[in-house]
Amino acid sequence: MTLRIGNASGFYGDRFDALREMLTGGELDVLTGDYLAELTMLILGRDRLKDPAAGYARTFLRQLEECLGIAHERGVRVVTNAGGLNPAGLADAVRRLADRLGIPVRVAHVEGDDLTAAHPGTLAAHAYLGGFGITECLRAGADVVVTGRVTDAALVTGPAAAHFGWRPGEYDRLAGAVVAGHVLECGTQATGGNYAFFDEGGHDLRRPGFPLAELHEDGSCVITKHPGTGGFVDVGTVTAQLLYETGGARYAGPDVTARLDSVRLTQDGPDRVRIEGVRGEAPPPTLKVGLNRLGGFRNEVSFVLTGLGIEAKAALVREQMTDALAKSPPAEVRWDLVRTDRADAATEETASAVLRLVVRDPDQAVVGRPLSGAAIELALASYPGFHVLAPPGKGAPYGVFEDAYVPQDGVDHVAVLDDGRRIPVPPARDSLVLDDVPEPAAPEPPPGGPVRRAPLGLVAGARSGDKGGNANVGVWARSDAAWRWLAHTLTADRFRELLPETAGLRVVRHVLPNLRALNFVVEGVLGAGVAAQHRFDPQAKALGEWLRSRHLDIPEDLL
Repeated sequence: MTLRIGNASGFYGDRFDALREMLTGGELDVLTGDYLAELTMLILGRDRLKDPAAGYARTFLRQLEECLGIAHERGVRVVTNAGGLNPAGLADAVRRLADRLGIPVRVAHVEGDDLTAAHPGTLAAHAYLGGFGITECLRAGADVVVTGRVTDAALVTGPAAAHFGWRPGEYDRLAGAVVAGHVLECGTQATGGNYAFFDEGGHDLRRPGFPLAELHEDGSCVITKHPGTGGFVDVGTVTAQLLYETGGARYAGPDVTARLDSVRLTQDGPDRVRIEGVRGEAPPPTLKVGLNRLGGFRNEVSFVLTGLGIEAKAALVREQMTDALAKSPPAEVRWDLVRTDRADAATEETASAVLRLVVRDPDQAVVGRPLSGAAIELALASYPGFHVLAPPGKGAPYGVFEDAYVPQDGVDHVAVLDDGRRIPVPPARDSLVLDDVPEPAAPEPPPGGPVRRAPLGLVAGARSGDKGGNANVGVWARSDAAWRWLAHTLTADRFRELLPETAGLRVVRHVLPNLRALNFVVEGVLGAGVAAQHRFDPQAKALGEWLRSRHLDIPEDLL
């Protein structure tokens, strides 16, 4: 008995047509949509400030208007976290839509994640719930299930538990579904999107298809996609997504902790990767709570410096702006000189560098007119060739994300059925405090031989992402020989040497031999999270690609 679960959204703003593509492209039992992220919760929180009836992903409603009839005709159940901060409101909106379209569907929702009232000063505070609220909705016959903040993998574990009759405590099965859910959650990142080796193999990546999992009763699965869709699925694309936004060997959730060091991947045919061997453990005794609050106001201006004397030009305008802002200095001032200029350049753009000034302050007035006025007033009184990429505005609010934790029984997890009945979902019966897994034995070191200075990316893939203020960089090898070299070469200290921005930060290395992978967690590199825009790449999306571009001595037989 196989459950076919597909995904049609990896974030709020993903491909609009994906819902229809997945419903019409092949057989499915359940279609999921992941719309939530740390930044999304902040955006929805600001929406709710303007309209208490808002707070959910409105895009989902527009997608469903085109596709609810198709899902009903094909018997596909839809499960989504598009409810955001207002799952009850979205569930009511779906019912009104179904009534208007004349489609008889039962809509249920899950609630209990909203802890904002218990955290004064936050815009949104939501616990990450598990999948058993979704399970109860589906067991009661719901055709559409709307949730708020659940773990991304819960969109798969919930339907799987309903379909196979799993109960809490069946940790290996649940862990297998968690791994499947983690692979599916970011949509086309499992089918060749954002993939390190995208330019190999001649695959058509212009419009990758969305992924699906053929999930089995024992928790194993096959990751694939609908026939004829773009992109590709292989061990590499699945490995990349498995490493995305994870940490060590223990991948914790409200229902189960999945052991990523137990995962085994095998190619099961074209565009088919089998995942098996996943072991699970009891979940931790606490639930993660994402706290989003407004941190203040932010403004920026980018000065273009062209030709000769870049450093001197930067020094002049920096002194001028510092003097101009001295009367009411912002709480935080950051300067970054980005040397994109080249000597004897053939175009003006390639002869130019950018000096970026970012200011933050609790008071919008401090980062608004004083900054914009000071920058524009220098137009005829600063370095030769003065101009800016765009005039600064009045300053925009920025957010801060923080983690908190509550006991498993610290939320009222409830499945709310179409007829209004409320089914309480009990917390996990057992729990296990998360401890680091002892580092596994290193593989045999590679034999000696000649080396060549070359980019790491010639022998290793990488994918990186954000978790609050931390970033993770997963690095994997594609052969046993490359793995032996990688495991002995890319230490945490070498990682810091290759990425100087991380030099003063704590970097933790996790070893995952089954995946021939290393996962690095860089603590604090993103400041207060993506909404604070602490660095040039605020979600660390390209941190892995920067690492792959760095040169080191690589054995010639690997090149």
